[in-house]
Amino acid sequence: MAALFGSQVRRLRTAAGLTQAQLGARTHVVSTRITQVERSSGAKPTLELARALDAALGADGLLIDLWPHVYRESFPDWSRTFMAYSAQATAIREYTAHVVPGLLQTKEYARAVLGVGMSHRDEEHLEERLAARLERQKRLCTPDRPELLVILDEAVLRKRIGGDEVMRHQLDRLLTAATEPHLTVQVLPFDAGAHDALGGSLTVLTLPNASEVAYLEGSDFGRLFEETDDVRRLAVSYDRLRAAALPPRRSLHMIRSVLEEDYRDPNLPSRSARRRLAQEQLQQSGGRQLRRGGRRSPRRGAGA
Repeated sequence: MAALFGSQVRRLRTAAGLTQAQLGARTHVVSTRITQVERSSGAKPTLELARALDAALGADGLLIDLWPHVYRESFPDWSRTFMAYSAQATAIREYTAHVVPGLLQTKEYARAVLGVGMSHRDEEHLEERLAARLERQKRLCTPDRPELLVILDEAVLRKRIGGDEVMRHQLDRLLTAATEPHLTVQVLPFDAGAHDALGGSLTVLTLPNASEVAYLEGSDFGRLFEETDDVRRLAVSYDRLRAAALPPRRSLHMIRSVLEEDYRDPNLPSRSARRRLAQEQLQQSGGRQLRRGGRRSPRRGAGA
């Protein structure tokens, strides 16, 4: 796909009568960057560059449409078909055992997740995958955005991926996202015990024709299920997980609690400290009222 993208740039540039240097000037990159794109060498084009090339060459959206397919090659074979289904799904039901779902990850959290594991190769590869992940998130802001139901294992909240600051921003992102009408977040607490999806993550996608597919994923493997019986079985497993998870309001309360207790800003008091301070202020306020003439109810004596 990168080679196809490059050949289309070269074809359009030649048809427009432009040199690589002239096209580079119009898109604010050096001519060697245009050479890399046309030869599909070096770093893959960013979305911003794809848009600039599309506008400069009058491609009428062709290069923008090709761009996601270029970046899909940065991901393992077993995830590409699933990603293609996800891009058109009308509803996404997802349970994650270890990390926040990609659609809801902050940039720094995503970088920390993608920077480890057997599928990670080098820094350039990491940047390609990161750019593709952030680009896919934009669909949640479009008119055809899918209904998104997310169940997070409690371990997702407790695992310090990227450090405390990264986790603070990530949990804030979850709390903000959960206010959207098309998005529901639930937490499966530790005390829920064993369940059907133990040890992996499960996603069920509803497609525009109302059919469904399911996907199981681990750290370095993935398996797509398209047969009706298999999908129905996994959909039932998801429904059981949802029934065992905390309701949405209690789930958000748990996320806030973890945020404030496990990852709180060291310059801010903890929730328990604020509670103690509030109690002390109430007691002091009551004492001041008495000193100002407030009357205490008469205590009955032993012989009353």
